[in-house]
Amino acid sequence: MFPMHSSHTKGLLLVALSALLFSTPGLFTRAVAASGWDVIFWRAAFGILFTTLYLAWHGTLKSQMSGLGKSGWANAIVWSSGIIAYLQAYKLTSIANVSLIYGSAPILTVLVAWVWFRERPRNIVLAASLLALLGVVAIAGGSLGTVHLAGDLLALWMTCTVAIGLSIFRKYPQTPAAGAVIMASILVLPPAYYWGNPFSTMGSEILILAAFGLVFSVASILLSEGSKLLPASEAALMSNLEVPIQPFLAWIFLSELPPRATFMGGALVLVAIAFSAWPQKRKS
Repeated sequence: MFPMHSSHTKGLLLVALSALLFSTPGLFTRAVAASGWDVIFWRAAFGILFTTLYLAWHGTLKSQMSGLGKSGWANAIVWSSGIIAYLQAYKLTSIANVSLIYGSAPILTVLVAWVWFRERPRNIVLAASLLALLGVVAIAGGSLGTVHLAGDLLALWMTCTVAIGLSIFRKYPQTPAAGAVIMASILVLPPAYYWGNPFSTMGSEILILAAFGLVFSVASILLSEGSKLLPASEAALMSNLEVPIQPFLAWIFLSELPPRATFMGGALVLVAIAFSAWPQKRKS
């Protein structure tokens, strides 16, 4: 039984749950015929609505938005570009490719946190990150020749924004997490409206994207809050759970069958996550 009083354990559980929810965007994006920009618009609009209602219910809306500060605005700007890149990538490349590229997030986060504020990861976390990278390499090896360059580059930039965002929250834990999520979604609305045609989207698809907005809002809040309780490298590593889950969901619901290497690499990522978390749980 997990010691729930432990902030480290709580952080692990929050980030792991967010990873499970973050495994669904590919399904939502592929479930509609709307363009990438229209998906971005409606996902952001409903994300703003649900997150605002959540904060108003808890009486923290004013403090979340007024307390953003420089770190909150920086995170919002970085994450807004990540939202655009993330959702467009699903329209341009496979779900498996997006997830495997995201698998490099732990390594990028380690580098950002180490270079920026000299947070050197525990040796076991560094070793687990390298193991996760091997898993990503294994997955990529089975996808050679099938990768859409534009989609993969967008997925890579999304991964960079995650690494930067997690490091910002770790460096400035007082940053309002939900406020940054709302502001990031607000920032994507103008370009999505300009380059898309969101109000021509069918009503049935808008309902699907409303569910997408709810899931994404909950996942973003859980990731932001959980990352405050963990070293940046561990937060990114735990969020990597979605790497093996996304291709599996794509196979089950979309018949998008990834190569055997994807399953082998996903197993390595899961082992890396468990390997990283186990020593701290024993200590707790």
